[in-house]
Amino acid sequence: MESAVTPGMSQEEVLEEWVRLYAGMLLKTCFLCLGDWHLAQDAMQDTFMKAWKQLTKMDQALLRSEKAWLTRIAVNTCRDYRRSQWFKRMDFAAELDRLPMDLIALPQQDRELLMEIGSLPDKLKHPVLLYYYHNLTLQDTAEALGIPKSTAAKRLKKAEETLKRRIMGGEAQ
Repeated sequence: MESAVTPGMSQEEVLEEWVRLYAGMLLKTCFLCLGDWHLAQDAMQDTFMKAWKQLTKMDQALLRSEKAWLTRIAVNTCRDYRRSQWFKRMDFAAELDRLPMDLIALPQQDRELLMEIGSLPDKLKHPVLLYYYHNLTLQDTAEALGIPKSTAAKRLKKAEETLKRRIMGGEAQ
């Protein structure tokens, strides 16, 4: 994947380009990780702030997979949100009528699949979102999650099996 960062760009220009290219994708990722639209917006903004702060220290080798790098920051930000005491006391069951407009426009079957994916444990949900919904390669998915490629492949397989069982067999969440 080509980097959005080109030589001579200021830090502000890089951030603007990242927001233009990746904001929608990161917002959807955060929403599916957190189950709350407003928290997802906060998490996405925090993701860009963390990336901006790290940009000057960022290894140029990471820029080849900046989408994976930004996604990793977003996933870790969502994990931090989920670990907070406040979040643990909240019930964020995502209601279909409260989904963002671009998700509401999906056919019912697709929305239900997305909600099933959202109900998976994080270690299964995150690889599915990155690989299938954000079209990251298996290697970039692994890098974004900070796990070996083989582990990412195993988690994808397990998630697929779990979803198939739930959808075809009507297994309860």
